[in-house]
Amino acid sequence: MTRIVAPLWLALAAVAAAQTPATTFKFDLGSEKAAAGYTKVLPTTAYTDELGYGFEPGSSVTAPPFYFSVKVPEEGNYKVTVTFGDRQAESTTTVKAEIRRLMIEQVRTAPGKFETRSFIVNVRTPKISTGGEVRLKDREKTSETRAWDDRLTLEFIGQHPVVSKIEIEKADKVPTIFIAGDSTSTDQSREPFNSWGQMLPRFFKPDVAVANHGESGESLRGFIGERRLEKVLSVIKPGDYLFIQMGHNDQKEKGEGVGALTTYKADLKRFIADVRQHGATPVLVSPMNRLTFDADGKITNSLG
Repeated sequence: MTRIVAPLWLALAAVAAAQTPATTFKFDLGSEKAAAGYTKVLPTTAYTDELGYGFEPGSSVTAPPFYFSVKVPEEGNYKVTVTFGDRQAESTTTVKAEIRRLMIEQVRTAPGKFETRSFIVNVRTPKISTGGEVRLKDREKTSETRAWDDRLTLEFIGQHPVVSKIEIEKADKVPTIFIAGDSTSTDQSREPFNSWGQMLPRFFKPDVAVANHGESGESLRGFIGERRLEKVLSVIKPGDYLFIQMGHNDQKEKGEGVGALTTYKADLKRFIADVRQHGATPVLVSPMNRLTFDADGKITNSLG
């Protein structure tokens, strides 16, 4: 048996610790000296990959909305705890994550008062653990890139939004609600567009995560072909859920034996069976009806 003397053992332990990526982060954004154990962030601290945290380029705390990003070592769920408040003035702050996912709404604090709130943010990358990666659309590589990068990005908006501290820690054991859907569920990147999936995190306590894999233009067949279902199945675990809302883009017949009355049913059964095989629960969500009207102005059934 090889024996390691204490100084060498301590040195090896220090090297191992240095090589292990941090999964907990603490930032002090206040005007005073940073609290013990926190990293000081100035209003001028811009994000770079080398630094690994900071305000996104073009973002300023004096001109909301402002965006703060942290490079995380791996995809998954992270518990974010934010302390709101200003010693000198009232503040009202709403928090969104990644691409405008609503997390916390209108936290109000009086001058000199502070309030702390927590929520769970899901971060993902296109890589699939079993090999390959999701086939992203062009817009997902440009205007929607925050949905797939290695950063956890927070957006702060409101009447005089003020943040004094941000804490981030890995949250592996929380149940996750995955969403497979189309434009009515996806994280829309621009105002005033939004979806039910984008608003869903706001209604859960900080012990449930929402992983929105919905994307505009998706159908069941497209979700499979672009390896989005494979991506979800590679990370879903027992106790999780997959909310499946398709229909708008599946209703057209795409050829003999392919369409709403044929392969749609078979593909839906595949989603259900695959999710159950991973010990998770599939939930079918009825498609939203389009806003189409007849000559008298009455809503029509456009789903066919």
